[in-house]
Amino acid sequence: MTHLDFVPGTLCDERMWGRLLPLLGDGFEFNHVPLYKAQTREQMLELIGFHSAPQAHLVGFSLGAYLAMEYALAHPERVASLTIIGSAGKKLLDKEKATRLRIIPQLEKNHYTGMTQMRLREIVAPEHMDDPAIVGVIQQMAVDLGKDVLLAQFRSTIERPELMDRVHTLHCPAMIVGAEHDNLAPAADVRALAASWPGAQLHMLGEGTGHMMPLEAPQTLARYLQDFHRSL
Repeated sequence: MTHLDFVPGTLCDERMWGRLLPLLGDGFEFNHVPLYKAQTREQMLELIGFHSAPQAHLVGFSLGAYLAMEYALAHPERVASLTIIGSAGKKLLDKEKATRLRIIPQLEKNHYTGMTQMRLREIVAPEHMDDPAIVGVIQQMAVDLGKDVLLAQFRSTIERPELMDRVHTLHCPAMIVGAEHDNLAPAADVRALAASWPGAQLHMLGEGTGHMMPLEAPQTLARYLQDFHRSL
C-alpha cells in the first residue's frame, strides 16, 4: 500500500482531488495537508511536515507543488518522492503578481462571493467552463474557504524564492505534470524545470486542460501516478 500526501493549491482543499482519487485503485491510501489553516508560508511548510509521513510521497498542485519542492529542499531526508502538478517552482509571473496586488485591496474592502468569471477563464480550459463537476467544485471551495484564507495565501506567497536553480540537488524520484495551455504555470517554464532536474519524469497535457489539472484531467493524471509509483 502506497501512502500519498496531497498538498492542494490556493483556495483549495481535499475536494481538489475528488475526481482523481477514486481512479487510483486499491494500492493507495491518502492523506490531505490542510494548507488553508496556515497564515504564512512558514506555517504552510510546517503543516506539510506535521501532516505528512516521515518518508512522504508528496503530491502537490500549484501552490502546493511549489511548497512541496520547497519542503523537500529543506528536508530531503523526509521526502521519498515528489509529484509536481501545475508549477515550475518559479517566482510569480509579473502579470500574476500584478493581478494579485490589484485583487488584495478589493478583497479587503468588499464581500467575497467566489471567483469571477474572468479568473475562472484564466485557470480552466474553455471546454470545461460549463461543467459543474469542475467549475462548481472550484467555486464551492472558494466560497467555503473564503476571503480570509485567500488573503492569507495571496499575501504570504506573492514574494517567493526561485526554486528552479536548486531542484538539481534533490535525489528523490520526481514526476512533473504540466499543461500546454496552463496560464499560471506556462509550458515553457515547466519544461525548463524538468530540464534543470536530472531524472525527473515530465508529462505535458494537451488540448482541453487548463491549470486545474486534477479536476480537468483526472483519468490521465491517475494513470501517470499509478505508473510512477509502480516504477519506484
